[in-house]
Amino acid sequence: MDSRSKSGHISNDLARRLQRALTCGSEELFGIMQDPALEVVRAALKNRAMEEPHLLVLLKRRDLNEDLLQAVYRMEQVQGSHKIRLALIKNPHLPAPILQTLLPLLHLFELADICFLPGVSPDQKLAAERLIIQRLPTTPLGNKITLSRRASSAVVAAILKEGHVALMEPCLGNPRLQEIALAQFLRGSTASAETISIIARHSRWKTRQTLRTAILKNPHTPGIWFTLWLPGMRGPELLQLFASSRLNPMQKKLIKEELRRRGLG
Repeated sequence: MDSRSKSGHISNDLARRLQRALTCGSEELFGIMQDPALEVVRAALKNRAMEEPHLLVLLKRRDLNEDLLQAVYRMEQVQGSHKIRLALIKNPHLPAPILQTLLPLLHLFELADICFLPGVSPDQKLAAERLIIQRLPTTPLGNKITLSRRASSAVVAAILKEGHVALMEPCLGNPRLQEIALAQFLRGSTASAETISIIARHSRWKTRQTLRTAILKNPHTPGIWFTLWLPGMRGPELLQLFASSRLNPMQKKLIKEELRRRGLG
């Protein structure tokens, strides 16, 4: 039954709950944070006993509407509490303008955690990822290594593009890293002989044919990978690889020798 009567008047029960919400003490206020009527909860926001712990309990609810979340955001307690700001961000119904205001106030790994929250919206995840990527140039190497292991696919792809040797293994071991990101890295300018070899040796990626081709087409790829992989390639694949304009003279020579060995030179 609704908390209001059919005529639209406030029921006696609701009136009592509203009054208690405004005047009760700290302990009872925790229970009011769970009241099914959001108007009671909104009234409780004006209670002088309202403090950070009460708001943290309230913000765990997933039935809060945008108006109530906006009211919480405007409260004085929010301005000095990182915990409340974080709890607001984690609520899936937080209005987008408030989200955009609060996200830059989070720490790096808090932003990373936002990407994997149950019920996180695509906009929330995208906004968090963009902020992380913007901070990468000033992020210490140790934090990047940790981030590489646990970041979302977009973030780990951005870290990989830096081409730092120490970041390769953590990135390659991240289960969210996508093959297309590796292929783009191998076609880019930051791939070095050392980082290419790390990929070529990696148990998860070394058998991917698309990546093998990208590795063999990179001018920085060491000759050992041509020596190991060329014998297993089909003739048309060798001819196509030989036609690549990116290969250096040494690489061209190795392919030509393999073609001659097969009578295709």
